[in-house]
Amino acid sequence: MSEPLSVVVMGVSASGKSTVAYKLARRSGYVYLDADWFHSAANIEKMSSGHPLTDDDRRPWLADVGRCASAVRRDGLGVVVACSALKRDYRDELREFLPEMVVVFLDVSRAKLERRVAHRHHHFMPASLLGSQLDALEPPLPDESSLRVTGNVKSKASVKRIMKELSIATK
Repeated sequence: MSEPLSVVVMGVSASGKSTVAYKLARRSGYVYLDADWFHSAANIEKMSSGHPLTDDDRRPWLADVGRCASAVRRDGLGVVVACSALKRDYRDELREFLPEMVVVFLDVSRAKLERRVAHRHHHFMPASLLGSQLDALEPPLPDESSLRVTGNVKSKASVKRIMKELSIATK
């Protein structure tokens, strides 16, 4: 069995990060965390009203996500976090808590994202903010421990590939 990892599944809204991260956690036996759980009421209200978060809005949120994921790792467990982590700075903030984290970037075409977000219901992130997320997106650089996965394949196939590429054993 391979050593448990810290995996951050990143991408813009509607890229499939929650679905892929959840399925990856289930198949691997890792703990699943969704960064959306950690947003403050003020952040949710801001996004719901169509305003993108600023870097200052995100810092406490990223610290909360990082602290929780780090606590899981201190218990010796693997963790899979679904988190937009759009900018390198945001990923670096998470690395302060999870220095060994591997980033899985779900790279999805704008057309597919627009179709997905148009069909989402009951989510605080309105379709109008997709453009600002795409503008802010900084894909992982070669010096980051990362894996790029096209979001144009089914989540089951994506999870299978991630597990193979990262040498994660099935529970």
